[in-house]
Amino acid sequence: MPVNTTETSRINTKGIGIANLPNQRHKIVTKQGSDFTIMVVGESGLGKTTFINTLFTTTIKDYKEQEKRHTKQLEKTVEITVTKAELEEKMFNVKLNVIDTPGFGDYVDNSDSWIPIVDFIDGQYESYMKQEQQPVRKGIIDMRVHVCLYFIRPTGHSLKPLDIEIMKHLSSRVNLIPVIAKADTLSPFALQQFKKRIRETISAQDIRVYTCPIESDDEETSSRNKDIMSAMPFAIIGSDVDVTSKDGRTVKGREYPWGIVEVENDAHCDFKKLRDLLIRAHMLDLISSTEEIHYDNFRNLFMSHPEPKQRPENKKHKDEEEALHKRFAEQVKLEEARFRQWEQRLIAERVRLNEDLESGHNLVKQLEAEVEALSSAQSPKPYKKY
Repeated sequence: MPVNTTETSRINTKGIGIANLPNQRHKIVTKQGSDFTIMVVGESGLGKTTFINTLFTTTIKDYKEQEKRHTKQLEKTVEITVTKAELEEKMFNVKLNVIDTPGFGDYVDNSDSWIPIVDFIDGQYESYMKQEQQPVRKGIIDMRVHVCLYFIRPTGHSLKPLDIEIMKHLSSRVNLIPVIAKADTLSPFALQQFKKRIRETISAQDIRVYTCPIESDDEETSSRNKDIMSAMPFAIIGSDVDVTSKDGRTVKGREYPWGIVEVENDAHCDFKKLRDLLIRAHMLDLISSTEEIHYDNFRNLFMSHPEPKQRPENKKHKDEEEALHKRFAEQVKLEEARFRQWEQRLIAERVRLNEDLESGHNLVKQLEAEVEALSSAQSPKPYKKY
């Protein structure tokens, strides 16, 4: 059936209120608030907890709980811990989720330590997708990871094989931002050389890191975005301790015999640039790119493999399942062998008891015969008449 269409024309209106739509949208978003999930990945001792608390200027993660968790961790496995907090600023609420991965990279064999992290990210995508498919979608829990900060140890050399492997897996699933931890342990020249080697390795290994929108109608915004991205990977210094500078200012930083390193000083580290990227300038882009790119990619892949058995399997889990089946079969064989031995012992014991019982009966008969013979011998003989 043919459909008649009319040509769209641009009409300039005056005073009907269309221009107020952004204000309406702002009120709706302000009322609803937003979910924001940030994941920190890296070896122990790189200051991830300190950075999170410094970033949000409050104690989001507890140091004592972190130490307690590491003390109790006996098995060499990577854990996933979730810390929730609600932040409010100028009537706008953010439901913050901080995902930490204690145990990552802390052991001799770290070949599969990235698997629980990737499984968690995929699991949150799948959970959100299943909630979307329900008849009632009110109160959906959104724990999709919007950004992952990968903390790199300041060795001054280059990325380790473990760093390259996990960054490859993460970059295809989440907005990945590499971070050089404890940048004050390197000299300015060594730090710049370290950054250069990391950028070269990222490019050579085809690792996709997050890039904020650089082009903008506002020249000042465009220049700021270029300045932010030029600092990638971000060299940071974490400290939630107040120190007094030589000019009398109270700042967050670290005090050394040779001077003070300020957290929010661009000449000392890239903390302010990273904070602008994560919160002040591009939090919305991190959320929307997660929705429109990473989650959509996962959803398309998941829908193309609707049956669980048809979806790509995790090699480690498959190996573990096969090993579990093998151990179970071996255990069944051992139990069957034990049962057969017990059954044979039971039969042998029954035969022995029957033999003992028969011997007992024979002995009883023999004794009865002897008693009868004795009784006959001792009984008085009958009197004979002559």
